[in-house]
Amino acid sequence: MHCFESADGLALAASIGGNPAHPPVVLLHGGGQTRHSWNNVFDALVAAGHYVISLDARGHGESDWDPRGDYSLDAMVADLRAVLHHIPSAPILVGASMGGMTALAAAGEASTSIARALVLVDVTPRINAEGARQISAFMRGNAQGFDSLDAAAEAVAHYLPHRPRQADSSGLARNLRKRGDRWFWHWDPLLVSGNNHAQALTQARLEAATRALTIPMLLIRGDKSNIVTEEEAKHFIALAPTAEYLNVQGAGHMVVGDRNDAFNSGILDFIKRVQRR
Repeated sequence: MHCFESADGLALAASIGGNPAHPPVVLLHGGGQTRHSWNNVFDALVAAGHYVISLDARGHGESDWDPRGDYSLDAMVADLRAVLHHIPSAPILVGASMGGMTALAAAGEASTSIARALVLVDVTPRINAEGARQISAFMRGNAQGFDSLDAAAEAVAHYLPHRPRQADSSGLARNLRKRGDRWFWHWDPLLVSGNNHAQALTQARLEAATRALTIPMLLIRGDKSNIVTEEEAKHFIALAPTAEYLNVQGAGHMVVGDRNDAFNSGILDFIKRVQRR
């Protein structure tokens, strides 16, 4: 594990792979996830010859929790910019959900180009309100933790009924912390209360960021997503007519976990074409 330091002194955990002289890719996970949600993508990108940085956002995984509870879009963007200072050339930014919002704002509002290309994973400036409420409800639930990894797996299976439940729940240990005899999700509860990321976002801000971008962009959507409907995807393409669009069949909002094979194929093909340009 590697640690970067944010502008306000928080430690930001990251996994880093590949040769720093190779084209860089930065992976930004969604709210309530950790950098490990990208593990298969991370390995595929390194194998394809990229320098890859997969970051735990503040308040997630092994990164510090903000003592002030600041998980605003501005804070997330500032963290990303602090990390980019340590990367030798402009990377391709890949962001899922919350991470996509962070990448979009950072790239679209920068005075000089900070990214070579942008991949948004099931997120656009306009998201489905009901889907967002469902995510918030899941993150607010089980505040008292779980008595076992199997109990946590049951909660995930209830939230994602379309995804086959794994026979072995041990992999969930990367997304939980054990305190005493109970397991708790690996995120700060303040993420979904007070000054949190979702409340700080504005559609107008992200739409303006989208219009400002001239770099190659790819929107990857899960066709069963309750966050980015086909209507929201069309709205994004209207804002960015040159952006590419990949609709992954059989995937929900968690596209990477639902259809990792299709996701990897799509992103590797896009990145290969970006490099040719």
